[in-house]
Amino acid sequence: MYHGRFKGTHYDAGFKWGQQLLKFGKKLDFCPTFELTKEKYEFAQQCAEQYSMYFPEILEEIQGIADGNEVHAETLQCILLSMYCFEFDNKCTCFAFCTDNEIVFARNSDFLVSLEKLYMNCIYQLKDSCSFNGNTTAYVQMEDGVNQHGLAAGLTFVYPRVRKPGLNAGMLTRYILEKCSSVKEAEEALHRLPIASAQTITLADKYGGIAVVECNPEKITVIRPQQGKHFVATANNFNSPQMMAYRNPDIDDWRSDDRYKTALTALQNQNEYSVEFAKSLLAGKYGFMCQYDRKKNADTVWSVVYDLKRGQVWRAEGNPSRKKFKEDARMKFV
Repeated sequence: MYHGRFKGTHYDAGFKWGQQLLKFGKKLDFCPTFELTKEKYEFAQQCAEQYSMYFPEILEEIQGIADGNEVHAETLQCILLSMYCFEFDNKCTCFAFCTDNEIVFARNSDFLVSLEKLYMNCIYQLKDSCSFNGNTTAYVQMEDGVNQHGLAAGLTFVYPRVRKPGLNAGMLTRYILEKCSSVKEAEEALHRLPIASAQTITLADKYGGIAVVECNPEKITVIRPQQGKHFVATANNFNSPQMMAYRNPDIDDWRSDDRYKTALTALQNQNEYSVEFAKSLLAGKYGFMCQYDRKKNADTVWSVVYDLKRGQVWRAEGNPSRKKFKEDARMKFV
């Protein structure tokens, strides 16, 4: 993974990064995973109107990247604002648990092996925003992270049966990390923001709040631990009765239901929840989770465990069945 630090205003942080890429001969005028069509340009333009009202700082950061990289801002907007709304590419698994002794968020990010050298870990310390440590396959957007207040968030993508101009999965996660300090605030934000794509967002905070939010442009449902239980879990499908109609059994979701059942069964049968248990579950020691065939261009490309009780970040930069988790102590929690 690349490691980046972003400071100052949104525009300045974007400009510096875009300029650095240009110096190394990297231009951001194309997308390696999907074609930039007229439909996507038009949809991104409609989304930009929503961002200008709800998250204008992101548009400033995108403009900074475009200026620094000497590309058109409209091209970057097409890539970043239409993402998650048309194609079904990345897969992932999230879970969180809370007991008297542990508050843990954990996530596997599953994606294309061919792009694994492009994935980024980011430390953001921007003006008038929460600092956070996050991971992404698409600069600016975040797939998971934890902020200075001890709020962790992570997405899992769901096949988009419907779309509407608004914030997509990666931007919703970024907004939460940058603007919220608790699960309650994150839930309120998701109910307030216009949503463009279909996804689940798993949340956990240092106060012991944990939840999975299943949402798309038409509906939003919050899943909390069942009575007497201490956990939530999700993969690349909706599981609540309210959202089942938006599932699509015909697409290749990289065994999403198998991963979900593995996590659910392990969490249900566990007596002692711990960071080490979370790492083992992500590493596939309780059933199918990350055991992909890399020859088919699929693998777990990073794993994270956020220990919110102790303010610790653990990350495996690659498949956790082969790569060790290492602590990242660069971000300071308040």
